[in-house]
Amino acid sequence: MLKTLLVLGALAIGIALGMAIGGDAPGVVDGADVVGSLWLRGLQMTVVPLVVTLLITGILRTAQMASAGRLTVRAIATMIALLWASATMAALVTPALLTAFPLPEAARAALRGALASADPTGEVPPFTEFLRALVPTNPVAAAANDAILPLIIFTLAFAFALTRLPADQRAPVQGLFAAIADAMIILISWVLALAPIGVFALGLVVGSRAGVAAFGALGHYVLIVAGTGSLVWISAFTLAFVGGRINPLRFLRASIPAQAVAISTQSSLASLPAMLTGVRSLGVGERTADVVLPIAVALFRATGPCMNMAVAVYVAHLMGIELGPVALGAGIAAAAITTMGAVSLPGSISFISSIAPICIAMGIPVEPLALLLAIEVFPDIMRTLGNVTMDMAVTTTIARAEGDTE
Repeated sequence: MLKTLLVLGALAIGIALGMAIGGDAPGVVDGADVVGSLWLRGLQMTVVPLVVTLLITGILRTAQMASAGRLTVRAIATMIALLWASATMAALVTPALLTAFPLPEAARAALRGALASADPTGEVPPFTEFLRALVPTNPVAAAANDAILPLIIFTLAFAFALTRLPADQRAPVQGLFAAIADAMIILISWVLALAPIGVFALGLVVGSRAGVAAFGALGHYVLIVAGTGSLVWISAFTLAFVGGRINPLRFLRASIPAQAVAISTQSSLASLPAMLTGVRSLGVGERTADVVLPIAVALFRATGPCMNMAVAVYVAHLMGIELGPVALGAGIAAAAITTMGAVSLPGSISFISSIAPICIAMGIPVEPLALLLAIEVFPDIMRTLGNVTMDMAVTTTIARAEGDTE
């Protein structure tokens, strides 16, 4: 929490100082731009290695869990389907929210001017070319050119091929990629340790060029992204009612303790004991509760695809980028797939490792993410609240399907 407050304070001070300076000290602003750009590049250089290694280790971990039996397979299949539904919902709802409650044009123009160096990563090709490009002829070239979706597809195919190897051959490869992932997480944690400096520099540049509009835009962003994520929380009650046959009011009473822990700690793992107590009070048998909930905490982050996709769509709206069906489809795929590899990561690291690939796949600049990272503490409350509630809803649904209810 102290680190979060430091970054948040650095952003506010940077914007305020930039507003005070305005255009009177171009040398100071240019120097801050260089410092902020260097810090941002430090974040960007970790994206591709993190995506590849986390996907491989995530798929192997999921395959190992799925080998435990029918209950586990049913739970994992349900969670994967919900991840894709979460991403699709955001692709539909976020543009609608931005149409109904758009960022004022003056604020958007000011911020777009302040982020003038944030060029799109590249145009999304026509649909037929998009389909052809999904299978890379050279995965290394795909990584070098930030062709993130073809790289993800190759990585998935490679990871599933690894699952077919004998355990004695698979274990060293899995250990290698796990070690690379751990090293990359240490590296990005070093970069994030400099977040107060980098965010202060970026905030100063934005404040000097956008003025007070920067504060209003950040508040608007929090409301839109949290509003989109709240639909996952609401959907959990619907799933518990339809799949688990649990009255919404009864489900709410049983989930309140877990939700309270989620809000106070912003940790699904810390909420696990309260979730176990809650689902058992709803009649879920111990066999299902003791298997499905730990799997959900380890593999499932229901709000991830939804809110990550919402962030990418918001950045596109901010930068004036029109998103067609192909771009949205690419974003949905990237959002649903990358979430499974980032579940166990701290929020600040998963924010970059999960959302940057979505932006790259959709042709959206990633530079604004550095500013949004500083205020992720506010949407993250809704992320954890939705995740915990959906974990309980999935458990009641699986218990009813398995006939493990009291």
